[in-house]
Amino acid sequence: MFWFILVTALLLPVTMIAFGAAWKKHPPRDVNGVYGYRTAMSMKSQQTWDFAHQCCARWWFWTGLLLAVVTVLVLVLTEVLFDSHSETALLWLMGVQLVAMLLSLLPTERALRRRFDRDGRPRDGIDGQ
Repeated sequence: MFWFILVTALLLPVTMIAFGAAWKKHPPRDVNGVYGYRTAMSMKSQQTWDFAHQCCARWWFWTGLLLAVVTVLVLVLTEVLFDSHSETALLWLMGVQLVAMLLSLLPTERALRRRFDRDGRPRDGIDGQ
């Protein structure tokens, strides 16, 4: 049962790491409503789309890595110290992981608003990349 819980708990961090690594090198090419980092600001222009994916990729990769390490440590320590309270730890970990993933919107959107105006054009003196 422990291994099932561990694999389940690592799904979101591993997904964040994978998308972070993929989007760093190969973000979705065109602005679309199906796949990618899709917020109103990120979909204003191709430049905002590309920039948002660069920012989100960096955040997701490093946050996913940190979450994966913390998840493994917490579950192993929970199993060793408390002998099989891993289910409760799993629920808490998944909640923390979801919050961390959603919080990655904040720095990405802040960076977009600093770099681009409301219409998705680069601000004066900033080239958009």
